[in-house]
Amino acid sequence: MTPPKNSKPRKTAHRGQQPKVPGARTTARGGRDRTGAPAGSRTMPGSPKEPEVDVHDPDGIRLQKVLAQAGVASRRASEDLIEAGRVQVDGTTVRELGVRIDPKTAIVHVDGVRLQLDTSLIYLALNKPPGVVTTMSDPEGRPCVGDILSQRPNALDERLFHVGRLDTATEGLLILTNDGDLTHRLTHPSHEVPKTYLAEVAGPVKQDIGKKLRAGIELEDGPVKADSFRMVDSRPGKALLEITLHEGRNHIVRRMLAEVGYPVLQLCRIQIGPVKMGGLRSGRTRAIHGEELSKLFEAVGL
Repeated sequence: MTPPKNSKPRKTAHRGQQPKVPGARTTARGGRDRTGAPAGSRTMPGSPKEPEVDVHDPDGIRLQKVLAQAGVASRRASEDLIEAGRVQVDGTTVRELGVRIDPKTAIVHVDGVRLQLDTSLIYLALNKPPGVVTTMSDPEGRPCVGDILSQRPNALDERLFHVGRLDTATEGLLILTNDGDLTHRLTHPSHEVPKTYLAEVAGPVKQDIGKKLRAGIELEDGPVKADSFRMVDSRPGKALLEITLHEGRNHIVRRMLAEVGYPVLQLCRIQIGPVKMGGLRSGRTRAIHGEELSKLFEAVGL
């Protein structure tokens, strides 16, 4: 079951007198700066004009404190980032230090990188070992993803879910999260998030296989084609292939390669969208955060 998305409405209100902070621009009564624009939404000369949107939440937390708590920089350095026009809240560049926001509902970018401010949301990459079932529990008692996550502190409180599946024999990257919105978007075919696999097959492999896969082949449940294909390695009797596609049908890579005459011997998923498995050891997890998480949000339109 997908956990519900945070549905708390965003509060908006116009500011009154802003506090005077050393180095900050003076704001007149009524929440207007010297140019007459609403405080918190002013653009610099020569920059693209943004909608005059008041992002201030009088019941929220000061933006510089939010940035500091998110680990972006110290509070003083965060103030410099704001005054330099490097911080956006809900798509509006904020340059005033008196702005308050609700970190649970506001969408904040620094230098174009989206911050995850809701500390209750967790994003993990897992290198699933072969032989592990992609379920949170297994009635047959087989080792499953839930067994790996149960080793985490506070595992019962985190309520993590796996995004998508890998068949039992396939190893590699899974994304684990309690963010229902991200889960929905990553699994919905309309977003077409690409996934990259390494497949070991019996060799040698004909040179035209990549062309056939990119052009598209017909399977029993419809056509499919690879976004990209390349030969990674070739040895006597074996070949290692890299294939990227945005399809999510069951066993799709295995079926594609079998259809062109190269049944898969071993299969590993190494990338989902911008998230790469890298050197993550089998059975281990790591946090997805910072620019990597921002790019993952961007890939699904968040």
